[in-house]
Amino acid sequence: MRRLNKIALALFPAALAAASCGSAQVANNAGDSAVRVTAAGPFKVESKGAFDSPWAVAFAPGTQVLFVTEKPGTMKFVDLASGRRGTVTGLPKVLNQGQGGLGDVAFLPSEAPPTLGRRTIYLTWADPGDGSASFAAMGRGTLVCEEADACRIEGLTQIWRQQPAIRSMGHYSHKIAFSPDGRYLFLSSGERMQGAPAQDLGTNLGKVLRLNLDGTPAEGNPFAGRGGVSREIWSYGHRNLLGLKFDLDGQLWDLEHGPRGGDEINKVVAGDNYGWPVVSNGDDYSGAPIPDHPTRPEFHAPAISWNPVIAPGDWLFYSGTLWPEWRGQAMIATLGTTAIVRVSLDGEKGTEQARTRFDKRLRDIVEAADGSLYVVEDGPGGRLLRLTPG
Repeated sequence: MRRLNKIALALFPAALAAASCGSAQVANNAGDSAVRVTAAGPFKVESKGAFDSPWAVAFAPGTQVLFVTEKPGTMKFVDLASGRRGTVTGLPKVLNQGQGGLGDVAFLPSEAPPTLGRRTIYLTWADPGDGSASFAAMGRGTLVCEEADACRIEGLTQIWRQQPAIRSMGHYSHKIAFSPDGRYLFLSSGERMQGAPAQDLGTNLGKVLRLNLDGTPAEGNPFAGRGGVSREIWSYGHRNLLGLKFDLDGQLWDLEHGPRGGDEINKVVAGDNYGWPVVSNGDDYSGAPIPDHPTRPEFHAPAISWNPVIAPGDWLFYSGTLWPEWRGQAMIATLGTTAIVRVSLDGEKGTEQARTRFDKRLRDIVEAADGSLYVVEDGPGGRLLRLTPG
């Protein structure tokens, strides 16, 4: 993989600007040809309202109601059938600093009645702890929706946390993915901008975790014999994982921020070490080089990486309902390139297929039951956008 040399670093702002212009050519450093960036692309775009720094979106299964977490610690919902909006109460106290705040929201796929009623809800957040250091936390409660414009969470209980707490306001990650059989909860846990903990099996930082639905370690994890938090670990050597998804065939993948260069997609395999901070296809923010993945073949190399970065938000694997030719491909909402990046994955290799530019940074993306896509912009006033064939 090519790394950011001095010339590339000097040109990085220009390259990023080019990525936001229609018909610009952007180099794909996975060894593929240049990818065309389109201004309008294949989408018809409709705004469905604005939010206060939206961070994650999720449909309540069986409904057309979309829940949106907001980084400052609030949550809203939108009934897309009626346009009705509402608020959610009973949320945890969060540390809204740096990359911290209210994080992911997830629902059990097995609970899918056609109305909201009562159902299990999972949340993640940056917890301020005692004020001296923070940690990512995950909680489970019961969502109760008895009014048209209001829901509440009852009995929200913290069922997992990062260990140890760290004096840092970055790299919480805390993304949730349920296994296709519904038995397990996979969770991403960032290394909190510390690097070394990603290689330490005595912490759960810089890891992908496999848990039971109650947040306890699942039986049969590869490092269970070590005891302690090692019992949670599925894979390690990760940095800041803002995407964690199963593809249509049931394979787990992560979407990960690199340092200065080296954003990547990884095929997640039990027990594997993904190399951070020993190797990366990017460099340290100081400019110091980090050995590339090919120099250390004992580490699991990414399927694809990017230089310059795309700065991913979150992603999905598309069903192909409205765009059949995209079936099984990854759709990535990006912050750095303000684009949806489409990637095909085959075995251990990923290939970028296209980018579609938007006006603002994109934080998350989900697919509705009808195959349309919903994406949220990052930051205050971030809009919820519905995408259908243009």
